[in-house]
Amino acid sequence: MQPLSHHLLTQAYNNGWANHRLYKACLQLTFDEFVAPRCSFFPSIKATLNHLLTVDWFYLDMLECEQRGETPNPDGERFFEPEQPFATCTDLHAEQAQADHRLIAYCRQLQDDQLARYVSIVRPGRIQREQRLRLLAHVFQHQIHHRGQVHAMLSDTAVRPPQLDEFFCEEEADLRALDFAELGWSEAQVWKG
Repeated sequence: MQPLSHHLLTQAYNNGWANHRLYKACLQLTFDEFVAPRCSFFPSIKATLNHLLTVDWFYLDMLECEQRGETPNPDGERFFEPEQPFATCTDLHAEQAQADHRLIAYCRQLQDDQLARYVSIVRPGRIQREQRLRLLAHVFQHQIHHRGQVHAMLSDTAVRPPQLDEFFCEEEADLRALDFAELGWSEAQVWKG
């Protein structure tokens, strides 16, 4: 049985893989389709992907500060100005891939006996404190939530939404083999840690 910290690492890999698949689809959109107003929490694919990235930057900064034993920068809102820092899917893809690699690197160093450590999250006018485990679960859920919205918005375009649930089952390795090759990953790397 793998430790809980290893499961978090596989969640981080899953997050990177799902983003990779989603961006492969989004990169096929025309610019007009990418920015077109759509029915969702954020009004376009562009806006939703920018939100996913800026929120990742925000939480990764807090997690990495705690890991280094540093006090987080009191200006946590700097990650959200501007609200949509990237205009193109290509630029967003490059930045999201970097954030995904940071999250994998962060999860790779986790140990089960450290998951209850508290992370300080700078909010307007206050500091929120959350356990590492719960905060990471929140980060993963946030990504899943908004990726699902992008997936649904893709359904209203000529680009077919990608399958995003073929990561964890052992017998579905062939369904993710091309993506893993593109990412430079192996099954052993992901599952054996």
